[in-house]
Amino acid sequence: MSKVKQHMPIPTKIRIGSKRYSIDVVESLLQRGLMGNIRYEDQKIQIGKQSNKTGRMFSSSEINESFWHELVHAILYDMDEHRLNRNEAFVTAFSRRLSDAIDSAKF
Repeated sequence: MSKVKQHMPIPTKIRIGSKRYSIDVVESLLQRGLMGNIRYEDQKIQIGKQSNKTGRMFSSSEINESFWHELVHAILYDMDEHRLNRNEAFVTAFSRRLSDAIDSAKF
């Protein structure tokens, strides 16, 4: 019997440093081709459920990875690590590993 991979639910609010971010999971983002977006000035994170380019629904793994990706951006921004924050390859690699680690945790 194989186990179905459980994902941590995406929170609606989260604190990073002294800032509180609201998280909205929306049908799709307005910006073409994006799965997630962070607006530092508004302290808002948006995660799309489907591609606004192809209409394809994202899997729960992709949605969770997108959440962790935007959260890594928020953490790096809070740390004033702007060079790392602009490095999408780093943010993607780090957030993917973070998502995998959390999904594999046993309690």
